[in-house]
Amino acid sequence: MSQDIDLHNQLQTPVAVLFGGHSAEREVSLQSGAAILAAFQAQNIPVEAIDTQDDDWLERVTHHHRHAFIALHGGDGEDGTVQGALENIDVSYTGSGVAASALAMDKVRCKYLWQGMDLPTPLFAELNDESDVAEIIQQFGKVIVKPSCEGSSIGMTIATTAEELSAAYLAARAYDDSVMVEQWVQGAEFTVAILGGRALPAIRLETDHGFYDYDAKYIADDTRYICPCGLENKLETQLQELALAAFSSVGCEGWGRVDVMQDEQGNFYLLEVNTVPGMTSHSLVPMAAKAAGLSFKQLVKEILTLSLK
Repeated sequence: MSQDIDLHNQLQTPVAVLFGGHSAEREVSLQSGAAILAAFQAQNIPVEAIDTQDDDWLERVTHHHRHAFIALHGGDGEDGTVQGALENIDVSYTGSGVAASALAMDKVRCKYLWQGMDLPTPLFAELNDESDVAEIIQQFGKVIVKPSCEGSSIGMTIATTAEELSAAYLAARAYDDSVMVEQWVQGAEFTVAILGGRALPAIRLETDHGFYDYDAKYIADDTRYICPCGLENKLETQLQELALAAFSSVGCEGWGRVDVMQDEQGNFYLLEVNTVPGMTSHSLVPMAAKAAGLSFKQLVKEILTLSLK
């Protein structure tokens, strides 16, 4: 009870839950925002939902709020733009700062950083209209093509031939001018949630789709989330340490999620860092938190509390 009183005293004004926005992940963000809003309301924490698609969203925050919970995915909600706007009006916010948000959102720049720090990540290349797709397929074999600055697997396609790679490039270009091709890693996929400087239990993801795509993440009911993840303790610790190193290398803070592949020889490879992961009924951070003994209400409260320190 005393913690609740302290939190209320710290807040002074209702928490602005920022959700929706303009990105291709708007629908997921609306679901995340609604879940976070309900969790705060259930704990009698004063809160207001604000859709950043509305032209007056920043004005509303400026005049009525001192703290924001960012539930925006992709686009200007996760790339540091909203974070910078909030800093300009002296409003605290959840998650990572401007620079870390921008870097984590850009998969290509993030992977260049990891390469320079000798952190394992699959081979990759930037694609453009002049790229020799036949040579890339010859060098990499099976690949996956991604818009550099999108999330939720939007615009991602697997390719095994030059023709498929050309088509995948055009599909990704519909979402982002910057497109990346990454060597396919055959094996198990894991995700590690980070909360307050600690790694939560890893989750193994299994799907009958070609990969963990948008449908598998948010629509399908047959996606399998395995936690405990099935790794022996030593390997899970290694996975968690790698995720923490990746999170720290980008300069991330508060909370987030790191996605990792494990090849058939048991080696781990970093895919990406998510600075504002989904908080829907299908989302992974709430699952990991539950495995660590945290309810969804406790999770959102802790994320908010971390931003007030």
